[in-house]
This record gives sequence, C-alpha cells and structure tokens, in this order.
Amino acid sequence: MTSTDKASLRRMDEFRWMLPQQGGMRVPAILFASEQLIAEMDGKVLEQLANIASLPGILQAAYAMPDAHWGYGFPIGGVAAFDAGQGGVVSAGGVGFDISCGVRTLLTGISIEELNPRKEELANALFGIIPAGVGSTGKIRLNESETDNMLTMGARWAVKRGFGLESDLKNIENNGMMPDAEPGQVSKQARQRQRDEMGTLGSGNHYLEVQEIAEIYDEKTASVFGLRKGEIVVSLHCGSRGLGHQVATDFSKSMLAAAQKYGLHLPDRELACAPVNSEHGQAYLGAMRSAVNCALANRQILAHLAREAFRRVFGRGEMPLLYDVSHNICHLEEHAIDGKKRLLYVHRKGATRALGPGTQTLPEEFQVTGQPVLIGGTMGTASYILAGTNESASLSFSSACHGAGRKMSRTQALKQWQGRDVVTRLALRNIIIRSPSMRGVAEEAPGAYKDVDEVIEATVKSNLARKIARVVPLVCIKG
Repeated sequence: MTSTDKASLRRMDEFRWMLPQQGGMRVPAILFASEQLIAEMDGKVLEQLANIASLPGILQAAYAMPDAHWGYGFPIGGVAAFDAGQGGVVSAGGVGFDISCGVRTLLTGISIEELNPRKEELANALFGIIPAGVGSTGKIRLNESETDNMLTMGARWAVKRGFGLESDLKNIENNGMMPDAEPGQVSKQARQRQRDEMGTLGSGNHYLEVQEIAEIYDEKTASVFGLRKGEIVVSLHCGSRGLGHQVATDFSKSMLAAAQKYGLHLPDRELACAPVNSEHGQAYLGAMRSAVNCALANRQILAHLAREAFRRVFGRGEMPLLYDVSHNICHLEEHAIDGKKRLLYVHRKGATRALGPGTQTLPEEFQVTGQPVLIGGTMGTASYILAGTNESASLSFSSACHGAGRKMSRTQALKQWQGRDVVTRLALRNIIIRSPSMRGVAEEAPGAYKDVDEVIEATVKSNLARKIARVVPLVCIKG
C-alpha cells in the first residue's frame, strides 16, 4: 500500500481534509483523519473518493471516515448520499459484499471478578455453541417459504422462531426489520448459499468477543446505556454471510452490463451502479434490503446462542441488548441540504450511522443521549462505545467510523505473523482466542490494523460521535 499524497489535499481544520473538485468530480471529497492517519492511509482511498464524487446525483461530498482504507468500489469507511430526483444512483460497490455486516452489543451484569474463575469454561462453551469459520454451518435448515419469511422479517422472524426476546427488537436498527425487502430479487444461488448458514459467525474479521468495560468517559450517558465499569459485555460482529456476498456479486455484474443502457460513464468498473429509480436500481435495493434482514436474523440467532452459553456457565443468560447497528448498507434517509429536507439514499460502507439526540426514530431513552455507536477494535486492542451527535448530520450525513481499519492486507499479515504465535502472545495478556483457523488469526493479527485509539480520537474531535466507554477483550471467538 502506498501512502496518501497529502499535496493534493487542502486542510480544512485539525481533523478534516478536502480533495477539491477536479476532473469529472461533481462534488469535493472530505476525509476525517489526524495527520498520522492521513500519512498511513493507502493512496487508493483518494482515487476511490474522486471516482465516487463523479457519480450522478451525489450531494455535498464523498466522505472517508478516520478508519478508511482501500476497498472494492468504495473505500472501506466511505460514505456518499444520492438524490434519486437528480438522477442519483445506487451502487453495489457502495454497500459492499458483506451486506449489513454490523455490531451487536449485549449487557451481562456480570463483574470481572465473577468472570475470571470461569473465563476458560465460558470460552469453551461459546466456541462449542457458535459455528465459526469459512463455510461454517448451523443447525437451522430453511426451506423456500422460511427463507422468504426470514428475508422479509429479519430479526422479527428469528424472535418468532424462538431466538431471543421481543424486547430486543426496539434496540435494533430499523426495529429489527428492514422495510421494503423483495426476496424475489434474491437469486437461487444466493438462497442456496444461506440455507445452512443461519446462526453462523463466518470468517475474516468476524468475531464474538467477551469484553470488560475498562473506562467510562460520560457517566450520565453510560448509565442510560446500562454500562458500568468492571462489568462484562458481549459484542458480535458479523453480517449476511454467503447470501449477502452473492447478492453483491450478482448485481455488480448486472449493473455493469446495464451501465450503457442508462448512459452511465463509470470511472471504475467496481463502481457499477444504476439510477435509483431504474429497474436495476429498484431490484438491487429490494435484494439488498433482503440481505440486511438476513444479517439481522443471523445476529439475533447468534445472540440467542451466546445467551445459552452464559446460562450454562453462570446459570443466567438474561443479557439485555444495548444496540445493533449495520455498517455496510444503503438507507433512505431525510437530510437537510441548503436548509431544505430531502430524502437521500445514503451509502455507508464500513461506516456506522450515528444519529444524534432528538432523533424521533430512536428508542425513547436514546433520544436524549444520541444513538449508541458500536466500534470494534481488534482481538488484542480496545473497542469503543460512542454516541451519535447532532453535528454529524451536516458533517457526514450522520455517519461515524466502524472500527480500527486495516493498515496492511491479509497477504502482508500472513507474511509477518503466525496464528499460533498470535494466540500465545495474547494469552500472556490474559486474552483467550478460540478459532478453527490459525491462518485466519494471523490475517487478523492486531498489528495489521490502525491504532484504534487514534481512529476514535479523530472521530470524536471531528464531532462525528461522543466517547462513552472503552472496552477491552477477554475472550474472542474468531471466524
């Protein structure tokens, strides 16, 4: 990876950098980052932002969050909003292959003192009950009718099937169900790939992590969130598995083939897109929303399994849900542009929606604090719980970072680390790793990622979100 050429950027303030309009760009590009993060950022991020800024119907700017790095089409950490009324487009590359990959955090009420004597037992229980790894399959088998129900109802389908609690739904983005899903737009191949994968963690950077709340920065908001220093939370990071990947594959191909039909000049083949109001655009949105529901159902089942493991070890598994939020998604949202409210299709790829206080669609308690924003670190570093701000609405279409962000590729990581060495070193820090793949552990070595503390600092100083709590890993189940 090459470093970003800062000479082409105009510094707006301490944590904002602008790539001015040039060439075919319709709007500028804006990056949220410290000097250190800019220096470390791979150069292709700027190229990708310039390409996004050239797409029809884009408004305000193409954005990159502090954890941004090169991705397919959009950079990971990319945000852009499009107006359908101005010929705006929807892009499969703007959502990504792991549709609705996101984070869910559960509260336990269990103290670190209570956990420590049973930590190894809990790690084994979680690893035994959570299917993880490439091609992992669960015990749930779906027929066509059940698949349609799952793709339509999301987490609501899972709760109806007995996975989790009705009370979970209010603390899930979109109340656990992405509206306007069209299962009929999901291909047969995508359905087949998911048939045995419900309730599975998958591979790559997906994980289930038992974490200690190590630091509280805002006692009042933390109290509303149910966070207390020294207690344990559980965070799940996963998405729509094979189904979402196949939806992205199918529509990347069909949108590319249809670009000429719609008179679209694509600056990059990976930005294959279609006008929102076109047949292809509407078909993709229907399929993508179905994949979102698949991810919501999947995380709901995994949360149920995690509760079962805690029940076996501790004799209780209530574990209320703090929040569940996606970071690979396209949402239809209302935003103010030049003082006027407009409905926009906001693409977030590796970026988290971060709604501020007063947002009526949030649960009542979060209307006071702002939305919980769940930021994953690495299996050897901290993760963070933030809260959305009102400032982020005008700064980034109410978006924040989603994690630490890679600073080296998986291939580079494999050249530098051995999985068993990573597990041994983390064990010396009292962090237990369970994974079916030592190769996967090496690819996800903590050193392959940016400094999450630096990413959070840039996010907070940019007013994209507020810092509420810092959590550290104790047990990590890796895919």
